[in-house]
Amino acid sequence: MKAVTIASIVLLCGLAEAQQKAVSQAVTVPAVIDHNRIVIDAALPLLNGSMQHVRAWVDNGDPDLNLSRKIATQLGLAVSCNDQECSSPPPPAIIIGEMTIPLTGVKEANIPLKPVNAASVLASGMNADINLPASVLRHYDVLIDFPGHKFTIGSPGSIHFLGSSSKVEINAENGLIQVPSKVENKKYNLALDLGSSISLLSEELFDSLEKEHGDWPHMTGAVGSANMWGADAEATWKVMRLDRVQYGPLFLTDVAVVSLPKTVVDLFAKRAGMPTVGSLGSNVFLSYRVGLDYAHSTVYFDIGRLFKFPDFDVVGLVLRPEDDGRYTILGVPDFEGGAAVEGVQPRDRLIAVNDIPVTGATMGQVWKMLSGTPGQQRMLTIERGGKQFAVAARVQHFLPEVPDSNQKRK
Repeated sequence: MKAVTIASIVLLCGLAEAQQKAVSQAVTVPAVIDHNRIVIDAALPLLNGSMQHVRAWVDNGDPDLNLSRKIATQLGLAVSCNDQECSSPPPPAIIIGEMTIPLTGVKEANIPLKPVNAASVLASGMNADINLPASVLRHYDVLIDFPGHKFTIGSPGSIHFLGSSSKVEINAENGLIQVPSKVENKKYNLALDLGSSISLLSEELFDSLEKEHGDWPHMTGAVGSANMWGADAEATWKVMRLDRVQYGPLFLTDVAVVSLPKTVVDLFAKRAGMPTVGSLGSNVFLSYRVGLDYAHSTVYFDIGRLFKFPDFDVVGLVLRPEDDGRYTILGVPDFEGGAAVEGVQPRDRLIAVNDIPVTGATMGQVWKMLSGTPGQQRMLTIERGGKQFAVAARVQHFLPEVPDSNQKRK
């Protein structure tokens, strides 16, 4: 026991020395954009001096540190569980590139209540072992380059930010960001959540806008980037495109949002420490380099390319990734008055797309298989009751752009 304690002290002293050397350091590493989520390679130090390679999910919209059960076990962390979740002490640090990011200020790491060897890592459908939460990121400069697939982190003042800037409200305790915004010329706070695959809006505001603007494209059923995690409710989620959102210095059009119930929005507001009506997720910023200057409560948006992603040109399914790596079909949304995919039922299993197995793939990889040009055919291998069969499905254009004023007059 004493040897472990001494090893821990030596490790922490080494981390403190490494961090002191990195006072003005910034590092840039490649990033994978998977289902609009930013995942990077990192390492966690072990007590014996070696390193455990991990994949880290950059999630500035969550203040809590989350860790997979498998990694917690490999690190030898003491895991305790109740009926709903598990937790452990945090790892002492995470290493990104040549930069050591101490985690000693984090009280605990949340761990999903799942077996050690479950196919899922941090979360089903994601290839990540740990997240980088807002409570850790708030001590640094951060730059997420979506077009360049790069992530940069550095000490305050180490990154030269470019683009349009805006003062924002940052919760000093947990790092959550709220951006002054306007929807239909009314002022609101909208969080900046680059860890989310889709943008979210309070049910109250969503319903009001839907009622007032019947011509704004909307649908029921979370397809594509709106299919966040595969919760049962996603089969009946309401999705809509907003004509225009002023978000700090940006004037954004055709913003796809999901309706959120009041209880969830109230939780968002409580964590933010101020009123909010939702958040804008990564689906809005895939053409931008987004800079987070926490020290000066400022965000930067630097346009990197003039390209609009066809984020809802997909086969119409709502999916759930399971712990064993398989995919369950939760629902089939309507398209132009009929089922988007004929011959498929809720609780069927999606086995393959064009003979490419989906078991073990991430949500982003599966949705790439299911996306394309409207009208293209995808051959789905479906399993029901232990038997497999083929279904021909078409890529369809869900949630088209909001009609402009000339189209409305026509």
